[in-house]
Amino acid sequence: MSQNRTKWPVQGGAIAFQPGWFSGHSSAFLYFNLGMGNNPANYSFVMQNGLNIVGPSKEPWPGTFCLPQVPLPAGLQVNVGDNATIQIIETALHGAALYNCVDITFAEPEEVEEVNEQNCFNSTQLSSNLIFTTEALASDSAMANVPLVAMLTMAATAMFALI
Repeated sequence: MSQNRTKWPVQGGAIAFQPGWFSGHSSAFLYFNLGMGNNPANYSFVMQNGLNIVGPSKEPWPGTFCLPQVPLPAGLQVNVGDNATIQIIETALHGAALYNCVDITFAEPEEVEEVNEQNCFNSTQLSSNLIFTTEALASDSAMANVPLVAMLTMAATAMFALI
């Protein structure tokens, strides 16, 4: 918990960060969670389904990654002035994990810095994949009951700070 809190919109907002700053992570899984209160007991509110981020090598990645609109967890009610902490977990393929948190205070959107291409952008050398599970990705009945993990590729970037 810190005395320094970032204003974040009550309807959700941008998260920008710098992943892969240390060597050894050519790709990693990212998780975005929320803990409520001044000193959260847990971070059990999932804000964004997992992402797989892919860097150019196992060397430090010189880039930024921004999600311009991360919604609040479904069913969560917050008020202007409520405090919370956003937690970002980056797990490497070999099992190491990096934890980063930012303390926030929920605010009206007009009280929060506007998200634009100068403060929320994705570096071209990084990419990401959405991670999800489905029963089938084809209409073939032989595939209907085969669980598959699918990844959708999208352009990405990184910089560890909230906007």
